[in-house]
Amino acid sequence: MTGEVLDLGRIDYKEAWDLQRRLMEQRALDEIPNTLILLEHEHVITLGKKTSPENFRPQSVPVYQVERGGDATYHGPGQLVGYPIVKLADHDVRRHVARIEQALVRTLERFQIRGELIPSHPGVWVVGRKIASIGVAVSNWVTYHGFALNVNTDLSYFELIRPCGLDPLTMTSMEAILGRQVDLDDLKVIVAEEFAAAEQEEYVPGRLPDASRLTVK
Repeated sequence: MTGEVLDLGRIDYKEAWDLQRRLMEQRALDEIPNTLILLEHEHVITLGKKTSPENFRPQSVPVYQVERGGDATYHGPGQLVGYPIVKLADHDVRRHVARIEQALVRTLERFQIRGELIPSHPGVWVVGRKIASIGVAVSNWVTYHGFALNVNTDLSYFELIRPCGLDPLTMTSMEAILGRQVDLDDLKVIVAEEFAAAEQEEYVPGRLPDASRLTVK
């Protein structure tokens, strides 16, 4: 079954969270193919299963406790978030995370940024600073939640938390490294291409009537 890509633009976190869970249930029943959702969120903090009190404090930004692994993180404008809804035929969650990391590293390579992987620390790093975070959940061997790539992100929002248990100054972005903003629409196409390559599966435009269309081959 050919996979699909949905570009949802910038939407509320709760709306995207509800959509993920609906699609996850449909994927488990083979009613839809594997699907990659790409989007931006308004300012929001999400807390994973490993969030500890010292890594989060209450503040005015909306906060959601979610099912994914990992610690506290921030999402907001200028950050590309990806939610792969993928049925794991091999039941290998670590391999799924590795494929996401591979897609992000290859995406960064296309901008002459050398992404690095650190064992036991899911995500992508650049010279000791974290540029992409990963936290997934799995139900009936279907994945949801996913990754957040800092593109033109306002990094000051990470100071609201200890992102992934790290010093907020550890976080970086493509804009900070390149010294210029990156076109998110162009980047979405590249990320979708690299994700499809990592999955070894063709991805084509999605079917939600209110979603923009990306064609990925």
